[in-house]
Amino acid sequence: MRLKLKTVFVLYFMVSLLGLIYALMQLGQRCDCTDHDMSRDRVISRLRGELHSIREQMKKAEATKPPKAPLSTIYVITPTYARLVQKAELTRISQTFLHVPQLHWILVEDSANRTSLVSEFLAHSGLTYTHLHVPTPRDRKLQEGDPSWLKPRGAEQRNEGLRWLREESTRGRQREPGVVYFADDDNTYSLQLFEEMRGTRTVSVWPVGLVGGMRFERPVVEGGRVVRFHTGWRPGRPFPIDMAGFAVSLRLVLANPESRFDGNAPMGFLESSFLQGMVTMEELEPKADMCAKVLVWHTRTEKPKMKREDALQKQGLGSDPGVEV
Repeated sequence: MRLKLKTVFVLYFMVSLLGLIYALMQLGQRCDCTDHDMSRDRVISRLRGELHSIREQMKKAEATKPPKAPLSTIYVITPTYARLVQKAELTRISQTFLHVPQLHWILVEDSANRTSLVSEFLAHSGLTYTHLHVPTPRDRKLQEGDPSWLKPRGAEQRNEGLRWLREESTRGRQREPGVVYFADDDNTYSLQLFEEMRGTRTVSVWPVGLVGGMRFERPVVEGGRVVRFHTGWRPGRPFPIDMAGFAVSLRLVLANPESRFDGNAPMGFLESSFLQGMVTMEELEPKADMCAKVLVWHTRTEKPKMKREDALQKQGLGSDPGVEV
């Protein structure tokens, strides 16, 4: 069997070699290719003419098209505070924002000063951003061991973002259409969500997943209008909606300079304190397939357990504090 395969291989090699030699010999032969060259030139000339014609037609079509409307800017206001997972959270959310065109990130630290961690992070984020800071008053801060729902969080930071937007407006820097969205740094966002909200005229709304002890909360839509809310807690609130479940047109924000978040609002009423007086339920704009699709999730990062780190620090063997986490 080996002999037969070897013989076949040798014969194949010889035939190929002879074919190659013949082809090389033909390259040296003179050939009258005048007719062939003339035919080829005619084809090239015809194709060039067709290409020119197509280009002219495209120019005419572009000239008759109406000019495109400017893309609305999405202003995303995000409160943030110092903790072990802060940089991880900001990295994750910023990677989403990088895929959203015409987005301006307003990141507001719960701090008396801008921190170097957040400043450096934003400088290398690749995003258009504004870096603000304002501390939460001590009496409104959650204490160690307090449940997260005990006091409203992020009210001062969101209000600071709104203040900046209104101040920029008075300087004539907000002439383009825009949308304002309040995005916490620990939630998960679909890119589709931002395109859904971009055309907001008043206040647009949609479902939020994994919130309020439920699979999702959402506005209930009948006949194209929001008639009530699907929620498991206090459905009688003026707007029983999660912070991640609505966006407001910049025009409406600027037209209501007194609208702000009440840091003393009862549990679950923070969103209502902002939306009341600005919009009615009948004016809400249902998005995300008439509030049938979940495009944002109220996720939370688990608090890291540092038992081994604490034990090593007591021995003087803790992790290098110079390494930013």
